[in-house]
Order: sequence, then C-alpha cells, then structure tokens
Amino acid sequence: MRRRADLVDATRARITAAAMRLHTSVGPSGASIAAIAAEAGVTRLTVYHHFANQDEIFGACMAHWAAIHPRPDVAAWQTVAGLEARARHGLRELYAWYVDTGEDLYPIHRDIALVPPGARQAIEATERRTAAALLDDTAFAPERRRRLLAVAGHVVDLETWRSLVVKQGLAWDEAVEVAVALLVAVGQGAGAPSGDDRP
Repeated sequence: MRRRADLVDATRARITAAAMRLHTSVGPSGASIAAIAAEAGVTRLTVYHHFANQDEIFGACMAHWAAIHPRPDVAAWQTVAGLEARARHGLRELYAWYVDTGEDLYPIHRDIALVPPGARQAIEATERRTAAALLDDTAFAPERRRRLLAVAGHVVDLETWRSLVVKQGLAWDEAVEVAVALLVAVGQGAGAPSGDDRP
C-alpha cells in the first residue's frame, strides 16, 4: 500500500515538474494538458487523475517553483524606516532576485491572460503586497499615497526590471537607483498639483 502511495506521489511530482518546465520556457500558451502529459511521459488521463483542471496544475507548479526560488521576505522590509531607505532595501532584494529568476518568470507574465483565474489572482495579490511593502508608515495624504502605490506597483513589476536591465542595459543595481529616485520624487510631491494632497 505504501509503495502504491509513493508511486502516486512520484507521478504527481513528475507532472508538476513537467508543468513548471513548460510554464517557465514556452509559457502557459504552450502548456496544454497534452503538452504537460507529453513532457511528463504520462497520458492526459493520468494528468486529469492527479489534477482536476489547469488551475490546480498551475497552483502546484507555482508552489514547487517557489520552494526552489523563494521570493524576498517583504514583511521584513517593514523594519527599515523611511521611504527612500525602505525602497532601496526592498528593491535591491527584489531586483537581485529577478536577476536569478526573471527568465523563468517572463513567459508566465507574457502569457498572464492565459494563466488560470485562481493562479492569476494569487500572482496579482503577491505583486500588490510587494508594492505596498515598499512604502513606510510615513503619513501621506490619500491622493499622494494613491500615486505612491501606483508607482510602487510599477517599479516592482517584472516588466519594469526587464525594461531597465534587459532592454536598456542598466546594471540591476543602477536600475534600483532609478526606481528609488522615481518613488522618492513622487513621495516628495514632484509633479503633484499644488495643495491637492497635503496632510
């Protein structure tokens, strides 16, 4: 009985690993059930036996990938006081992580419209938490905080890192300084209509 359970677990792990390889190479657009089954060396029926749908496969794939490539601990960023210091600390961790993982993540972000709803919502929630973690507890009025959150969301986005580092050729630490400067400028009210959001 134990041997059978081990075989079931091994097959599920093989399917999960196959899905991860496809998601991080050809992307979700090329990771059909048939493609995952072929990559894992099993039948489509076997895939469906272990996973009811693509959302379950993607969830298992994300968990497996995250165990290998843990994200920076954004909760720890809260120990750093001040917008500029916290943004620099957090973005250095995040952009260094993108250096290691960006090529894996790119096909998934490129095909985000094809990611199953549950997994897509989890990705979006993680991005929102990461952006919010860059902002310290400084009391910003609502309008300025809204702009800060928008800019924080922009600078933590994989596509921003890719634009600055992969496309424009900045070193990752140079890209950090550009992103920090943008966030700090918004925090200081650069470009804000006079008097619209003063505390």
